[in-house]
Amino acid sequence: MRRELVFLLEEPSAQALLETLLPRLLDSSIKPRLIPFEGKQDLEKRMVAKLRGYVNPEARFIIMRDQDSAPDCRVVKARLTTKCAEAGRASVSLVRIACRALETFYLADLAAVERALGLRGLHSQQANAKFRAPDYLESPDHELSKITNQAYQKVRDSRLLGTCLAIANTRSESFRNLVGAIRRLEAELLALPSGT
Repeated sequence: MRRELVFLLEEPSAQALLETLLPRLLDSSIKPRLIPFEGKQDLEKRMVAKLRGYVNPEARFIIMRDQDSAPDCRVVKARLTTKCAEAGRASVSLVRIACRALETFYLADLAAVERALGLRGLHSQQANAKFRAPDYLESPDHELSKITNQAYQKVRDSRLLGTCLAIANTRSESFRNLVGAIRRLEAELLALPSGT
């Protein structure tokens, strides 16, 4: 079997980000597979069947969704972790929540936003309190649209940002946790015997 890291994703913008971010992170022997759903309800409704029916027994899984308006990301994570156990995949799956949304990853690296969107002057705003810890912003997508003068487009720019986000950036704890999960499952896959 192939060394495969499978992502179950809430939406196409997460897929767009990972398409360009993962080649910068993953060992070339690991095949990423990105499975976007049509929103968080669709993800939660269908993920157990998708995990349970996945053919490659050596695959590792990351389930990724936004916190959005949920009051506590830990509750969301616990619910998704329970679904991984229900599918019989708890030991090979990790759940990661973008607090509050994918845009917090971008607001944590305004120099990357500046480069990806061809804008000027954004990186100097990184010192503002709200951009030093953007996971706590109530509406990061609105904030990103505002500081880019409505230039930000979710799917297109997520793909562009994946090429230039600083992987070691720690201003977004949820981004740091996503990178950590990818590294952890990559290590597990690389430790598998080469015949699998």
